[in-house]
Amino acid sequence: MGDLVMAVDVGSTAARAGIFDRAGHLLARASRSFAVHRPATDWAEHSSAEIWQSVCQAARAALAEAGVDPARVAGLAFDATCSLVVLDGDGQPVGVSPGGEDRWNVIMWADHRATAEAAEMTLTRHRVLDHVGGVMSPEMELPKLLWLKRHAPAAWARMAKALDLADFLLWRATGRVAVSACTVTCKWTYLAHEAPGWQADFLELVGLPDLPEKAALPDRALPIGTGAGPLSEAAAGALGLTTACVVGVGLIDAHAGGLGVLGGVPAAELDRRLAMIAGTSTCHMAVSPQARPVPGVWGPYFDAMVPGLWLNEGGQSASGALLDHVLDLHAEGRGLGPDRHDRVSRRIDELLAVDGPAMLGPLTVLPDFHGNRSPLADPEARGAIFGLSLDASFDGLCRLYYATALAIALGTRQIVDALDRAGYAIDTLHLTGGHAANPVLVRLYADATGRRVVLPEQEDGVLLGTATVAAAAAGLHPSLADAGLAMVRSGRVVEPDRALRSFFDCRYALFLDLQQQEARLREMLHQAV
Repeated sequence: MGDLVMAVDVGSTAARAGIFDRAGHLLARASRSFAVHRPATDWAEHSSAEIWQSVCQAARAALAEAGVDPARVAGLAFDATCSLVVLDGDGQPVGVSPGGEDRWNVIMWADHRATAEAAEMTLTRHRVLDHVGGVMSPEMELPKLLWLKRHAPAAWARMAKALDLADFLLWRATGRVAVSACTVTCKWTYLAHEAPGWQADFLELVGLPDLPEKAALPDRALPIGTGAGPLSEAAAGALGLTTACVVGVGLIDAHAGGLGVLGGVPAAELDRRLAMIAGTSTCHMAVSPQARPVPGVWGPYFDAMVPGLWLNEGGQSASGALLDHVLDLHAEGRGLGPDRHDRVSRRIDELLAVDGPAMLGPLTVLPDFHGNRSPLADPEARGAIFGLSLDASFDGLCRLYYATALAIALGTRQIVDALDRAGYAIDTLHLTGGHAANPVLVRLYADATGRRVVLPEQEDGVLLGTATVAAAAAGLHPSLADAGLAMVRSGRVVEPDRALRSFFDCRYALFLDLQQQEARLREMLHQAV
């Protein structure tokens, strides 16, 4: 029997594969990129064929790097962004833009073309909305499907299968259509705590009455880590593995990161812990034995991350992407080269050593450049920068970068406060993803929220979480919970600087006030139109 597992993570621009042993040690990792197609503002698409090719290339490269016999890999699992894959009756791509190429058959998670459809669904006030924070997001799949039906009827007519990206990868690997309790509960309004899980009256109400049949969706979702079957012969050949390798029911990438940092936390302590999976965007994961509705925060979802527990999911649609955007906007930032974040961070440390965080001056940023996912649940919210001067220097860029990073951290504080009002008592943030490698952000997450930050021993929490899923599916551990306890370990702890509390409390008050001002100005603009 094999003693290793492979985890595959498909993010926004690349597929990564990692080889792990049963103790959670990473033996090798490889990555292969794929394209993002942007045919219009706020639209973003992928090619599922290109994604699968990148997955296979990354898997083979990781195996080669590890230098292990493929027969030792007993289990495989996928995590992926919550993007929508559209296929015809033969499993071939169906383009998702009117007049677009069939190769672009994936509506990316960040695509906001379905904002109007999401708003319509919110107005139904159906009880499924009680499990998405009361507001339907355009980043979820039902608004995107309704948009497709309305605006691309030819594509809709050809569609015979529609899957979340993680479920598509499982289908490509095994030939079996099996949907995860994570994907359909979090993004399709499936209620995992009820039978039936699909709410036919809601689907009828929003104009998608035949969706389960039209999209070839199974009646029941499967728990994360369930064995979905062995690799098909074709997939095994493409991935460089064997047909003895068992594929586990996967999950959304952020939820994999949640398992990868919270898997080693005893269940009794979970009410005080928050998983933060932070890269291009940020997801905030809190789990509890009780269902806790939180306005503007997705959930409560049952069985969507930790089996038998309820999940609340907050988020910021643009966090790392916002820092990239600030660098791209500034003349000094555009010429800094590939290590530009590191160069800016080093200069920020020098400025802080002289003047502390007050070096910001009046600069205050509202980070909602791509809407506010949580806790306002307002896709039309917009960002703002207050306190600009004519300073176009590199130091001026560094101050703006720091103000933006602070705004991202204060947005997290607002989400944590909303969770605490609903019954959590969060004192620890478990951080993984690209932000864990950014010392400015790590320090600000602690100081601006007043909570300790724990970094994982295994830096790649998303791949590790998916590895626990693969290990459970392959039987290397008795359950997903056992796999987490055996494979997930915490690393460095960063405590908040209590001497700076009053400064960051003041900045938080400014942040909240600017947020209210932006909403008022937007309302005035709507009235003027």
